[in-house]
Amino acid sequence: QVLDFGWPDLHTPALEKICSICKAMDTWLNAAAHNVVVLHNKGNRGRLGVVVAAYMHYSNISASADQALDRFAMKRFYEDKVVPVGQPSQKRYIHYFSGLLSGSIKMNNKPLFLHHVIMHGIPNFESKGGRCPP
Repeated sequence: QVLDFGWPDLHTPALEKICSICKAMDTWLNAAAHNVVVLHNKGNRGRLGVVVAAYMHYSNISASADQALDRFAMKRFYEDKVVPVGQPSQKRYIHYFSGLLSGSIKMNNKPLFLHHVIMHGIPNFESKGGRCPP
């Protein structure tokens, strides 16, 4: 079984995508004892780190006591082979995901609309010191 959960290069995957990946991984791994998950990406390993870290949080919340050794092995692999999550956006998304799982962060299901922006002063958009025309 091959699943593609692609996302744009140089971006952290959306929270919905992280949830989908973790659910698919968990479903597959719990379907049979011999099932394994192989993660592959074309970018840097930090993006894989986001997925592995998210799944570690996910499996910690939903796991049984029998999976403690698996989590330990995954943590060792993560520390040894996968580049730790280093980008601020990646760390932030792992924090958001962990908060969603623990219930400390609630999602707002109603859209928020930005109606206007008030800027005090005119920004300097030119490198020579000029100002943008009104």
